[in-house]
Amino acid sequence: MKPISSTYTSKFDLMKKIIGMIPLLLAVIGLGAQNLTPEMLAEIGKVSAIGITKNGKSVIYKVRQYNIEENAGTDQLYIIPIAGGEAVKIKTYREAVVDKNISPDGKSKLISKEVKIEKVYGTDYYPELIESDMMIYDDLSYRHWDTWEDGMYGHVMIKTGDTETDLMLDQPFDCPQKPFGGDEDYIWGPEGKTVLYVTKQSKGREYAESTNTDIFEYNLSTKETKNLTAGMMGYDLAPAYSSTGTLAWLSMERDGYESDKNDIIVLKGSEKINLTKGWDGTVSGFIWSKDGATIYFTASTAGTKQLYQVNFDNNVAEVQQITRGQFDIRSIVGQSGSKLVINRTDMNHANELFTVDLKTRFLTRLTNVNKDFYSKIALSKVEKRIIKTADEQDMLVWVIYPPNFDATKKYPTLLYCQGGPQSALSQFYSSRWNFQLMAANDYIVVAPNRRGMPGHGIDWNESISGDYGGMPMQDYLTAIDEIAKEPFVDNNRIGCIGASFGGYSVFQLAGTHEKRFKTFISHDGIFNWKSMYGTTEEMFFVNWDLGGNYWELNENSKKAYNQFSPINHVSKWDTPILIIQGGKDYRVPIGQGLEAFNAAQLKGIKSRLLYFPNENHWVLQSQNSLIWQREFYRWLKETL
Repeated sequence: MKPISSTYTSKFDLMKKIIGMIPLLLAVIGLGAQNLTPEMLAEIGKVSAIGITKNGKSVIYKVRQYNIEENAGTDQLYIIPIAGGEAVKIKTYREAVVDKNISPDGKSKLISKEVKIEKVYGTDYYPELIESDMMIYDDLSYRHWDTWEDGMYGHVMIKTGDTETDLMLDQPFDCPQKPFGGDEDYIWGPEGKTVLYVTKQSKGREYAESTNTDIFEYNLSTKETKNLTAGMMGYDLAPAYSSTGTLAWLSMERDGYESDKNDIIVLKGSEKINLTKGWDGTVSGFIWSKDGATIYFTASTAGTKQLYQVNFDNNVAEVQQITRGQFDIRSIVGQSGSKLVINRTDMNHANELFTVDLKTRFLTRLTNVNKDFYSKIALSKVEKRIIKTADEQDMLVWVIYPPNFDATKKYPTLLYCQGGPQSALSQFYSSRWNFQLMAANDYIVVAPNRRGMPGHGIDWNESISGDYGGMPMQDYLTAIDEIAKEPFVDNNRIGCIGASFGGYSVFQLAGTHEKRFKTFISHDGIFNWKSMYGTTEEMFFVNWDLGGNYWELNENSKKAYNQFSPINHVSKWDTPILIIQGGKDYRVPIGQGLEAFNAAQLKGIKSRLLYFPNENHWVLQSQNSLIWQREFYRWLKETL
């Protein structure tokens, strides 16, 4: 019999050998896997939750599969036990989950219906001229996001049998809020005696310049409507009652600032209590706990999106972080006992459903829709780095490496510029700006959490307003300069890419990069701040972030329209650039991309325009999305 010490030594040596073999084993496994392609990315099943069943034991979800040939997607419904088990296909879920729009007595339902209120078309004014094709406007807000105003307004109605009661009468206001609101904008009050709905009670120029939405309460008995958030001047959204009848909602304080700190407000009697006022973060979305004592919410933090809770007692609230890890909890589906069902992604995996145990805080995978798909894909290494900015602040930078990365080689590298501008660069998984796909094409991706992004404190988040072309651009350059010091970065093959504010960043850096980049790609980017101000639709955005219009310049707006407007640096453009523009993008209208393309062409710079006439600020159609990907990599192959 061996001495005990010898046994431990033998096990230790064996363990060292096994650990030493892991990199080799992983390399062998990786060599057998495929690198992701645009065509393969289109095959991924898109998982989205419908809700938890009435008995609280299962969750129903759908999986959307896109058919490139048909240029459309099809949905398949499934049910799976929250305790774990096999998913089962189902045909319908209408009776299985609670429909929040059904009244407590089951007799009525809340719906939203478009109602014609205002004249807009030529035929509205001159009905005899039936072949006319024109519109007449006397005020602003004549178009929004990707749609022209047509005189129709979404109104909340109570449907009882064949009777529909319009709670908003003939008011020219919308509920749900356009363009992104849904049925979260209207709910039944306790016992079905009231209906709450969200709307912005303004129109025309005031509508275009304001973010002031309010929550209104309609009393079914008195037929009276009360503004519950009167005097609260920013966004007030997502009203929700607890099981004990306490109302909570999301609220921003300042009118005109769409990216203000988002807080949770609860109504106790007549007192409005801000539960997250002293917390240095901004809330994404929330749900009440089953017992009504706690609110669970999601928020960005340190380049990820995590789950939090806030308990309140005697007006004292304490925010606690529940989850931690290199992933995003995109949203909360609901609660079942001591577990929450959540949506989760990371930079290597599309969305799947998980549970979070509220006692242990452990995450458990619930669905694995794309298991077979990812078993064949070589995954990327995602590394978190902290880099000092030009003003000596810590900046988080994500670095994504190609599968089977070899540190002895030199790789072309892409600086990714995030949009927003105040949106988080977290562990998201996109069907277009997909870091896994970029890395699979043998590019290193550098993705800085430059200032302006949530998740790093309110000051960092707000510092971008009025300084678009200042420190945020320095943050980008600092990040790429630091990573470019690595021996595996090919300094002669560095590109710069981005969309929206990221597209603006590309245009701005194209005239100020001092030979750092060999190629650029800009999607729906702002090129000329004067024409942007003159053609965009949400005036509150440009008023807040630029400091005002271009004919009454102040200290902030003077910088915006001169130093921070890419058009003023075109004389220094000398690098190939791919420009992508959606024809139905009214946020960053078509002229921005066309002006930039004209400038590049007239300067004799290698350039290409991808124009999607029926896409908005995004690319939503399957075949268009595939062309977008193919052209993206064709351009990089040609120029990098």
